[in-house]
Amino acid sequence: MGVLKRFEQRLEGLVNGTFAKVFKSEVQPVEIAGALQRECDNNATIWNRERTVVPNDFIVELSTPDYERLSPYSGQLGDELSSMVRDYAKQQRYTFMGPVKVHLEKAEDLDTGLYRVRSRTLASSTSQVQPGGPGAGPAAGGPTGAGAPPGPSAPPGAGPGSPPRPAGAPPPMPPSAPSAAPSYAPGASGPLPRAETRRWIEINGNRHQISGATLVLGRSTEADVRVDDPGVSRRHCEIRAGNPSSIQDLGSTNGIVVDGQHTTRATLRDGSRIAVGSTTIIYRQAEG
Repeated sequence: MGVLKRFEQRLEGLVNGTFAKVFKSEVQPVEIAGALQRECDNNATIWNRERTVVPNDFIVELSTPDYERLSPYSGQLGDELSSMVRDYAKQQRYTFMGPVKVHLEKAEDLDTGLYRVRSRTLASSTSQVQPGGPGAGPAAGGPTGAGAPPGPSAPPGAGPGSPPRPAGAPPPMPPSAPSAAPSYAPGASGPLPRAETRRWIEINGNRHQISGATLVLGRSTEADVRVDDPGVSRRHCEIRAGNPSSIQDLGSTNGIVVDGQHTTRATLRDGSRIAVGSTTIIYRQAEG
């Protein structure tokens, strides 16, 4: 059972069904939960092959009407959302620098039904990096204003004022950029091996790794990733891993739309949005 489904089931049993009534509005708890998952994915900092640090302190900004309706339940809702983030981090093998916390705040510039998520990484006083369990934390997020919590922090160990790195932890990886000359390790006889590129897709909050050369998406159970959508063909399209990766339509009935453009073949970049039927797929890649 997926993390979001378990979260919804736990929420249904709270306060004798009060949440079910409260969330008849446009803002649904599963939407917020999905946004928190994306916030983790988008702000993950890769330390090495074994450790990826994500934010642990999240602020969900709501319109005035939504905030006033939800604020009486903010404690329990925050606890459930924090638990969901820890479950998701455990599933994705993310780690945190401190306890996971989710806060609700009122934003005067938002209309009813809209929300915004900000996040940051806060190190605890016992700053041992922990896997996705009680004591994990958020990554850098959106802008801050007067009275708002401090803005995005630098990656762990990057510069003055940043959270201390755990003992023995490697420094954070620098931003990926083409190097003018090969890098050499002290005492090494040749250039360091290039970091692997991890590739995955996100569908309705679920993450699917691209581990082979190709990944077929479709409605058939024989597809590598099954997309349960009546507008999707049995073998709808194929993602081809490479530098760069690409997507190819496999003669589907309704075609594919990549970053807003109808096409039969397109190059993919990190964050590319692929529409098949009424389903949106997000392509992701990262070095490490």
